[in-house]
Amino acid sequence: MNFSKGGLAAVSLAALVASGCSTSRFSSMDEQQPAPLQAAPAGQVSSNQLPPPASPGTTDPSQFPTAPANTQVASLPPDGAAPAGAADLNAASVAGVWNVSVSGQSCKVATPQTKFGAGFRAGPLHCPAPIDGIKSWNVAGKQLTLYDENGGSLARLYSSGGSKFDGQTSNGQPISLTR
Repeated sequence: MNFSKGGLAAVSLAALVASGCSTSRFSSMDEQQPAPLQAAPAGQVSSNQLPPPASPGTTDPSQFPTAPANTQVASLPPDGAAPAGAADLNAASVAGVWNVSVSGQSCKVATPQTKFGAGFRAGPLHCPAPIDGIKSWNVAGKQLTLYDENGGSLARLYSSGGSKFDGQTSNGQPISLTR
């Protein structure tokens, strides 16, 4: 008996298809449908009048928690000048990956020395607004400035010594960069 490979494959395929069509393993599931659940009462519904709202200013201030006593907020001097003790910067001292803290939220920003626009490319990673829009950075004297895609300033920071920068965003939020 000589069988060709094509004929053997065709007979095997036909047998496989025929055996799959004659199975009854799925029909048993259709026959055993669970019984529907009966509706059950969920309790009584009641209605009452709410008390009238309190007038503004009549709230007892002693009911509010006290504000934290030791809060440090990074800010720029009101005239925009560098704070006392701020160090002169260069691109090499800023290049790298930074841990950023903006109004209590944290993320990372990469500041490579890849030329981009009037400064260097920047890459925020899972940052909150407005820091999520950083596209570039540059240094001038003692100031590090972070820019958006249109070249607008998002934040201005000054070195606080070592590997730390403090400043504020363009909308006044405190921001710090650390390594």
